[in-house]
Amino acid sequence: MEYTIIGLLALSIMFIVLSFFKRDRVSKLEDDLEQMTLSHMQDMYVLKKKIKVLEEELLLQDPPAAMLKPSAPAASKRGLPINEILRSQVLSLFQQGLSLEQIERQSALSREDIMTVIEEQGLRGYLHE
Repeated sequence: MEYTIIGLLALSIMFIVLSFFKRDRVSKLEDDLEQMTLSHMQDMYVLKKKIKVLEEELLLQDPPAAMLKPSAPAASKRGLPINEILRSQVLSLFQQGLSLEQIERQSALSREDIMTVIEEQGLRGYLHE
């Protein structure tokens, strides 16, 4: 009986010592899961930023119909409507007193397009060249 108790005690001490040296699989799995979660969150953040940039570019290229003037939008000589941002830029530059050549250089629109935007706004009496 004494040998059995001593044997079981020795076996239990051996298992305790082995448990300290044994690799903990659960903590490794937890670390891997945490790394994967962080990586996933970073990827989602990057994708959301890219989507936001694309949406902004889309809004700049094709403004909603509510932002357009009730009158027919001015069409450039290419046949495409002039962007609302370009319209406001042209009008602002014109009201600052810049010449048509300067506005043409800064807005990348043709002289005809610039004159169309100004005439639509009702500022044609102020048109100077």
